[in-house]
Parts: sequence; C-alpha cells; structure tokens
Amino acid sequence: MTQRCRIGLINGDGIGPEVVPAAARIVDVALTRTGRSVEWIPLDIGRAAIESVGEAIPEQTLSALDDLDMWILGPHDSAGYPPEHRTGLTPGAVIRKRFDLYANIRPAVAYPGVPALSPQMDLIIVRENSEGLYADRNMARGTGEFMPTPDVALAVGVITRAATERIALSAFELAMTRRRQVTIVHKANVLMMTTGLFRDVCREIGQRYPQVQITEQHVDAMAAHLVRRGHEFDVVVTENLFGDILSDLAAELAGSLGSAASVNSSADKVMAQAAHGAAPDIAGQNIANPVGIIGSAAMMLDWRANRTGDHDLAVAATRIRDAVGSTLSKGIATRDLDGQATTTEFADAVVAAL
Repeated sequence: MTQRCRIGLINGDGIGPEVVPAAARIVDVALTRTGRSVEWIPLDIGRAAIESVGEAIPEQTLSALDDLDMWILGPHDSAGYPPEHRTGLTPGAVIRKRFDLYANIRPAVAYPGVPALSPQMDLIIVRENSEGLYADRNMARGTGEFMPTPDVALAVGVITRAATERIALSAFELAMTRRRQVTIVHKANVLMMTTGLFRDVCREIGQRYPQVQITEQHVDAMAAHLVRRGHEFDVVVTENLFGDILSDLAAELAGSLGSAASVNSSADKVMAQAAHGAAPDIAGQNIANPVGIIGSAAMMLDWRANRTGDHDLAVAATRIRDAVGSTLSKGIATRDLDGQATTTEFADAVVAAL
C-alpha cells in the first residue's frame, strides 16, 4: 500500500492563499513521484479564522496540529486585523509557544540565474527562537515589554543555558553535514551577561565537535562581514533578535527576501514558514514570489526525513530544490527577481521541471 503523509496546510493572510497552495501542489507532485501520497489537513488562522469563528487562532486549529508532525504555515498580518484582534500574541507566536518550536533554521542561498549582491552565498543562520528580547517569548505570562510611566518603555531580554545548549547543538549537528564551520554571533562586549552567556554555552557545546572550526563575531561586525564576504560563512548560530535581522540581510544579499526559506522546529515537530511577511500590498495580484515557501516545504520534508530515516521524503525535498533551481536558471521568475512570471506560472514551471 502507498504510505500516506499527513501534512497541515494553513494559508494565512495576505499573499498566503496564493503562495501556500503553490507550495502544496509542488510537494504533492514530488511525493507522488516517490510513490507516496499526501493527506492535506486544511486549517485556518488569521483573517479567515476571524471571519469564520471569531478568533485569529482557533482552538480547533491548535488541536489539529497536536496530531500532526509537520505543517506549512503561511504569513499572518496581525496589524491588519480588526482592533479587538490585534492585542495579545500573534497566531505564529501562539503556535511557537504551544509546540516549543525553539529552532528557526534560515538558509541564504544564491540561485543560479538570479541577480544577487553575493552570488556565491550559501550559509545557514540557526536562530534561537524561544527567548531573547522578543516580548512575546520571554515571559511565562503577559508581555516582556512594559511602561512604568507614559514616557518610559522597558523590555526584558532573556538568555538561558538550557535554550542556548539546544540551539547550539542544532547548529553544530547541522555543520557536521556541511562545511564544518560554525560562527557564534553575540554582543558580549556590551551585553556581557546575556549574550556573554550565549557565547560561553555555545563554546562549551562546540568542544564536543572537534571536527568543527569555530569562529566568533560581534553582531554589528557580522552584518558588515555578510555584505563584504558572506560567501565565506557556513553555519551561523545566534540569539533571537540578532538572528532575525541577520537572516533578512543575508536573504537580500542572496537575491530576495521573497526567496528565503525557513523552518521552525522542536524535538518532534516542524513547521515550514517562509521568512517573509504577508505583503498585503500585493495580495490577490498573483505576482508574489513562492520560492521562499516552496523552499521551506522542502526543508520540512528534509527535517522529517532526518528524524525518521524516511528516504522518500529526502528524495522529494532534493527534487523540489533542483526543480526550483532549474526553473530560476531558465529566467523564469517573479517580478521581485526581475522576471515576468506570475505566482501560478512559476509554480507551473516548477511542476514541469519535476
């Protein structure tokens, strides 16, 4: 019997209903070629959920994700929700917290045929995803930002040994499958206790991997190095805020933020979620770049394959990446990559390449 994969499918807001179905179609074709079938589990968050059940992140969506090992999440546009739905955690934050998706893996790869400021770039930023200075992730209850007076705003930053150890392990394990180089990014010259702890724990974990070359950079210097010599870096491990900023910079240097893939994972669950946002200004025009979410879906399959030994998933992921690369090398691309293809036309071309 054909083994079936159960995958959650959440379109989200803005361009999500255009790019997410494109990615699902490509995953479907790639897995079918390996003799597998997909059972898609459609779920709602965001504006669609508000309109149907009156809340941005319904409990029935979360309950359904409890029973799944992997899902694709489109972008959310919390700022565009009705005022009463803009307070509290965003849908993405609720999902991250519920499933402890502590590792945000963000590659920056320059595709052949795509104009890029750093055409040889091929690095991965391993971003700690559960704490740091992000107000939705650093308190057991409430938010990590507060105002003691109307003219003073404060933020709490959190770095823990436990969270740093597990993200460092993710980075060094990943480096063992690549060029065996890890760069620890911090700001311990100023944030001595917080990012100093992050640096020190990463160093300790690195001692377990004598085959891996370890370097360090302050975050401001790292931004400059990415611009000047981004192609020299392999795996970069850093805390939450630094990782968010550096990964967007690296994505643009490699071609476009719209092409930036990303997964969020825990020990046993993985969520494909492109690094870009909902882009409401171009929603509904069929011009959005689906490369980011397609690449995220391929990463999701790879992550699952590595955890389970499922060779078919790994083969499908490789075929998806090869098909995307082949399509872009032929000059078929969306407008943000200097092409003329619509979202649908690009997806059609990738399917043809598969």
